[in-house]
Amino acid sequence: MYLAGVSVRRVEDITEALWGTKVSPGTLSNLNKKVYKNIEAWRMRPIEGDYAYVYMDGMVLKRTWAGEVRNVSILAAIGVGRDGHRRVLGIAEGVKEDKAGWAGFLKYLKDRGLKSPKLVVSDACTGLLEALGEFYPDARWQRCTVHYYRNAFGMVPRSKVRDVADMLKAIHAQEDLEAALEKSRLVVEKLKLMKLPKVACWVEETIQETLAYYHFPKEHWRRIRTNNPLERVLKEIRRRTKVVGAFPDGQSALMLAAARLRHVAGTQWGTRKYLNMDLLKTQKLEQRLA
Repeated sequence: MYLAGVSVRRVEDITEALWGTKVSPGTLSNLNKKVYKNIEAWRMRPIEGDYAYVYMDGMVLKRTWAGEVRNVSILAAIGVGRDGHRRVLGIAEGVKEDKAGWAGFLKYLKDRGLKSPKLVVSDACTGLLEALGEFYPDARWQRCTVHYYRNAFGMVPRSKVRDVADMLKAIHAQEDLEAALEKSRLVVEKLKLMKLPKVACWVEETIQETLAYYHFPKEHWRRIRTNNPLERVLKEIRRRTKVVGAFPDGQSALMLAAARLRHVAGTQWGTRKYLNMDLLKTQKLEQRLA
């Protein structure tokens, strides 16, 4: 029996140390049910309003099963609403980060009311892009540039990492999409001259996946071309769940991750304005008048 990922035995030891007496397993079980019920109600609440930008990512926690330690995938999404504030949109167990897992997660979001976002930001998660096309075909997809750089570094000698990093960053520092595409062509040619054909071919085939942010207001670019807003939140969850080790099941892992995410949402993280979304409205109006 677990309470927010902590075993009954550990809770009993804590209560005895604090108050000189142990809380009964029955009391803990009832508390556990109440906690899970509240978290599940929050997790399944309706999604209201529009979210132009949605960030998605997954994390892997450990669970014990028949004496073995196995992985459990937790998928999460946050969005930026019309008022420019970030909100947690959902968190669910994905079994695996594959197409079926992401399809189930997107269905969970859509069934709760998430309308099609303008842009979805994520890493190149297996199956996500394919599932996204089924549930939100009109949404653009932005591949996180930070993860993109890391993927590229794995294809080049260590002595060339800094040079390749500077070249890729130069693509994403251009003033518009046309200039970025032109710069990417020059970078590909330079990579070939540097005798790095593997990364040159990869950049040529995939660079456009990282340029979707150019279709949105320039003032938003820095915050919509990476998955950092969600990465930081998941990092906090990992830090909290690390003390638990392996969970007894996926439900316990999900409940603790959801509880932490709910807490973060109630802090300054969720109350501080993140983006000026009026700029998106202005851009849309200008495009209509053009």
